Amino acid sequence: MADTRPPDTDNYAGTKRSDTSGKVADFRYKCSPQPKNGHARPAKGRRDEKTPCLSQRDNRSTSGSSTTSSTKAHKISVAARHGHEHGAQAYAALDLGTNNCRLLIARPSGRDFTVIDAFSRVVKLGEGLATSGRLSDEAMDRTLKALTICADKLKRRRVRLARSVATEACRRAANGPSFIERVREETGIALDIISAEEEARLAVLGCHILLEEGDGPAIIFDIGGGSTELVLVEPGGKIPRIVDWQSVPWGVVSLTDTVGRMEDGRDARLSRYARMREIVATSFAPFADRIASAATRNDIRLLGTSGTVTTLASLHLELPQYDRKAVDGLIVPSRAMRDISSALSGMSPGERSELPCIGRDRSELVVAGCAILESILDLWPADRLGVADRGIREGILRSLMAAERHSERSLQALHKMRNGSN
Repeated sequence: MADTRPPDTDNYAGTKRSDTSGKVADFRYKCSPQPKNGHARPAKGRRDEKTPCLSQRDNRSTSGSSTTSSTKAHKISVAARHGHEHGAQAYAALDLGTNNCRLLIARPSGRDFTVIDAFSRVVKLGEGLATSGRLSDEAMDRTLKALTICADKLKRRRVRLARSVATEACRRAANGPSFIERVREETGIALDIISAEEEARLAVLGCHILLEEGDGPAIIFDIGGGSTELVLVEPGGKIPRIVDWQSVPWGVVSLTDTVGRMEDGRDARLSRYARMREIVATSFAPFADRIASAATRNDIRLLGTSGTVTTLASLHLELPQYDRKAVDGLIVPSRAMRDISSALSGMSPGERSELPCIGRDRSELVVAGCAILESILDLWPADRLGVADRGIREGILRSLMAAERHSERSLQALHKMRNGSN
């Protein structure tokens, strides 16, 4: 069975942990910035003061086309030396998870950003990891093909600054570091294996803007492929304060692989679901005890960012196909999400695959996501659930752009000081 301790502890045999926030990628996709007259494509999605200008919509097909993502810091300083217009620069975020590879490329738009390109593909990097402790050759080959496409996009979009991160699969795999080096050599992308704590922080930064207004505490959670992060936040300031957090090594892939994929008959499927719920609840127990007093308040709030919550929200809306504009920012009754989870847990994979917005790949994994979601609702019984189709990738983009603004202000202040002394 997979280790039930939070994956941010140093308990990964043979894994080299990276505590840095970024590496410089090699020359193969370092390009000069776009010319001064470059223009960002206007966003087509819902726009308001609280919502980033996201013009790309997530495509859930197995071939993997557009969606959002998060990456690593490699800066082309020549752009700054030549004084190109800041607003014309492209930034990128790449997030390599246990199940998906996602890229998001954007340009600043005021205090927000406009997406100019995106890519998503189901790569199943962590397939079999829960039992073998290693990334398989087939999974690494699939992932490298997707990352090669990402590298090409980074070159063509003349990205100025990017950050590329790898999460739970590479944290846990004994051959994770060697795979990261292979990616760098073959694609030029320098992936950073971030800690679970950093993963949780970036998820909050990327989606907190969709939290319902209120004075009470909130849980922001991210159900991934190999782990789930839960963060207790309190309102205040531009970004809510992180009070407590926990990461457990249960995501839709790791939990499915650990419990098994055999589903012979409804009774067996329900028993399997109960086993999933038991495993997750046990891992959540320390965090549940720590936040128990906050969970009794009447004004608690809940926000989820993951394929699980967006898929269930789509089923709640009875959408014929996934529509990001309809789902991102939606508030759904928690009871409705429980009812959908219960219904899915009793269905066969074939029955689930026929439902809109699920499909064949997601049909095998969505039940594990439902088990994790219901366990979260047990420990944080909010009446309603906010749904976010954004997270780590948007958090990375905001971090990159904020750091650039801070750097520019510091340079301006330095110039003023020097000019004043002359």
